[in-house]
Amino acid sequence: MQLYSGSSQQFIVDSTKNQIAEKLRQAFFFHFRFDPSPNEINSWRNSLTKIKDVVEGSRLYDHGIILEYQLPLSSRRLDFLISGVGEDDRDHAVIVELKQWDKCEESPLENEVLCWVGGAQREVLHPSKQVGQYKEYLEDCHTAFHVDPAVQLSACSYLHNYAASGNDPVFAPKFKDLLETYPTFTADDFDTICSFLKPNLAKGRGLEILQKIQRSKYRPSRKLLDHVNEMIKQRSEYVLLDEQLVVYDKVLSCARSGFHDGQKVVVIIKGGPGTGKSVIAINLMADLSRDGFNTHYSTGSRSFTETLRKIVGSRASVQFKYFLSYGQAEQNAVDVLIMDEAHRIRAETAVRYIPKAQRTGVAQIEELLKAAKVAVFFIDDLQVVKPDEIGSVSYIADFARKHKCKIHEYELEAQFRCQGSDAFVNWINNTLDVRRTANVVWDMNEEFEFKIFDSPFDLENAIREKTKTGFSARLAAGFCWKWSDPRDDGTLIDDVVIGNFKRPWNAKHSAKKLGPSIPRASYWAYDPNGIDQVGCVYTAQGFEFDYIGVIFGKDLFYDPHEGTWKERRSFSADPNVKKAKTDEQFLS
Repeated sequence: MQLYSGSSQQFIVDSTKNQIAEKLRQAFFFHFRFDPSPNEINSWRNSLTKIKDVVEGSRLYDHGIILEYQLPLSSRRLDFLISGVGEDDRDHAVIVELKQWDKCEESPLENEVLCWVGGAQREVLHPSKQVGQYKEYLEDCHTAFHVDPAVQLSACSYLHNYAASGNDPVFAPKFKDLLETYPTFTADDFDTICSFLKPNLAKGRGLEILQKIQRSKYRPSRKLLDHVNEMIKQRSEYVLLDEQLVVYDKVLSCARSGFHDGQKVVVIIKGGPGTGKSVIAINLMADLSRDGFNTHYSTGSRSFTETLRKIVGSRASVQFKYFLSYGQAEQNAVDVLIMDEAHRIRAETAVRYIPKAQRTGVAQIEELLKAAKVAVFFIDDLQVVKPDEIGSVSYIADFARKHKCKIHEYELEAQFRCQGSDAFVNWINNTLDVRRTANVVWDMNEEFEFKIFDSPFDLENAIREKTKTGFSARLAAGFCWKWSDPRDDGTLIDDVVIGNFKRPWNAKHSAKKLGPSIPRASYWAYDPNGIDQVGCVYTAQGFEFDYIGVIFGKDLFYDPHEGTWKERRSFSADPNVKKAKTDEQFLS
């Protein structure tokens, strides 16, 4: 999808006559069924006039232009792409990221600067990093740029309102290599950006190349899939044992045979915590990618997905997505779609993030099955976190049968967490009324270490001692305290208060600015500095630690007289859970 495409001459005319922003607005409404924001329209009007001047100044009159081009299976859009034949007689295209910035500040983060964006000072990607990511994404996922004869792709950014100072943060030494590969041009660099464009586009004939790009499809390159496999397999902890390997082999067989079958294949793997669902999923991701299958790993957890992306690196991360990523996907766009934590599937795709006019009413699971030739669901019916998460084995199976999919169901039972202690897991399930088991009393002779502490200070000290001896450990709590935004200086407020014990929650996902030692919410479980905050259930779910300290809040208590757990909704600070219609739903 693009909001505008055509010849460079027509683009110059539309911009000169002040028609370009209105054409983009109309195209935006036609596609999304609602109007773009006034800020976005003003951005088009201002930035496209500036890049029009560059096109004219470079005398690029026989070229193809695409504006607001949506990256495949992504909500991100390129600002500007121009195509033509280069001095080397090869097909070329150049991406230009357009920014209206007039100043920015240094950020302690590796790839970011601080800039006033969206009414607040925010940490944003350096323009060269941003446009470089777009280039790599297209080269890896778009056949026009990786199937011979491939269109050669270059990228730069143009900060057309920016007057750089002597020691400007945009040109800080840490960005030296990035700037050499994907240069950033400022307001004083008009001639320089023209010189950058000309060699790649010198011989014109850009409309033919533009049509080639528009005709091509989303399909990851083999080198990207090899890279995904390599990045995952480097992590030696992903090893399969016993029934994990049996299920893995069966799923791999179903995926390979189902790939050439006209009938969609659905594989459902049910298993409780610690049975190895994510381990199998990661190995499938690696090996199917190695074998050349376009394989995606998808979850409903932002923290879990972002941490996986950080682990595998920016290039491989494009194959790791969310359940909400497939609303605009074409039929069978993905060979194998691996869905971890499928119990977090919702009725519809992230409705609160999507404008009302754009909501289709299509079930999220229908979007997922449409996108995949083979759909693999890893699920635990008892791990639902929010009331609107409706994924279950029966729900998925019923929907798959309705759509005439081949269905294979498996169940994992062996315990690979908690020192392999089935007894502990059974005791927890029995004690918390998840399900009745034979382990009514905890046996302190079990190898798994379990302890109740007299104070949160003692609990925290024990957790910190474990990290000092090389174990992974975190402190988490029930959502019984408000969750504040950071202070203006990026420090966190001590929301979790129990007497003299005062600690902050992990940072919110929406936090605009954080202190240098405070990890973003997505990396709380992965960053060593996460030990200094209390983890929220939405941030901690899906991760494994050697030791976890859990603080129970007052929203849940055990009544020894009736022998049942009871709720005190007034003590909950969780807006999602407080919406539960019944006490039973609140407790579950």
